Amino acid sequence: MKAQEKIFNGMISGFLAILLILIIAGMSIYFFTHGQTWSTALGVIGILCAAFMCSGLMIIQPNNSRVMTFFGKYVGTVVENGFFWVNPLFLKTKVTLRIFNLNLEPIKVNDKVGNPVMIGAVVVWRVKDTYKATFDISGNVQSFVQIQSDAALRQVAGMYAYDTNETTDKVTLRSDNEGEVTSRLEEELNSRLSIAGIEIVEARINYLAYASEIAGVMLRRQQADAIIAARERIVEGAVSMVHLALEKLEKDSIVELDEERKAAMVSNLLVVLCADESAQPVINTGTLYQ
Repeated sequence: MKAQEKIFNGMISGFLAILLILIIAGMSIYFFTHGQTWSTALGVIGILCAAFMCSGLMIIQPNNSRVMTFFGKYVGTVVENGFFWVNPLFLKTKVTLRIFNLNLEPIKVNDKVGNPVMIGAVVVWRVKDTYKATFDISGNVQSFVQIQSDAALRQVAGMYAYDTNETTDKVTLRSDNEGEVTSRLEEELNSRLSIAGIEIVEARINYLAYASEIAGVMLRRQQADAIIAARERIVEGAVSMVHLALEKLEKDSIVELDEERKAAMVSNLLVVLCADESAQPVINTGTLYQ
């Protein structure tokens, strides 16, 4: 059966251990200075034992742990904070439980519709299972998280389009209002890093842009879309204003206009309201029909 993380309780207070070491060292010095052969040998052995016992002392700070192995066999993990002493024959591997912040540099990937984009992310993670983080992967844990996070980001970026201009999907990399992309990224990271006992606290996209080879074209496209949208709003407002003006003239009986004069008035008002520049008035000294 595969071993799992378990709590190690085979330690004693470090202060009590220091007291015992001092007693052994004091007795050893006494025997060493006694002058007889057997007492000298006993004193040397006692001093060596006291020095060997010192290697069993360890200090565990908050959000740190020690993975204990005894001649290659996993015997547990010490997660309690404080000053302790354990069997000096135990190998003590330090594993921090603190939160790490990984900044993934922008990488070039293809989105759902094939456009090359640059995307980066911030991943917040920590070790949840010290056994898996120590024995189930080879090499450095941070390097493992870096590589797997890069792969997860590439996969998630390929599931969505950059913007709604290129797809009918409601959710895109740029307009992730409901957090679907973020949730998908966290799920993908957790599925990849759970084998190493890693827990993802948070993962978010912090950089998103078109790749340099298409950035200029896409910028002009966005500008064109913005101009068209602005023109639509201007025309819509101008038509409503012209309609209001005609209704007001007719209601207040200011002037009676036939259909041809109404058409001319509508044309002039739309030109004035929709023009990019200020209107230049032209005084007509004749009539509309001359």
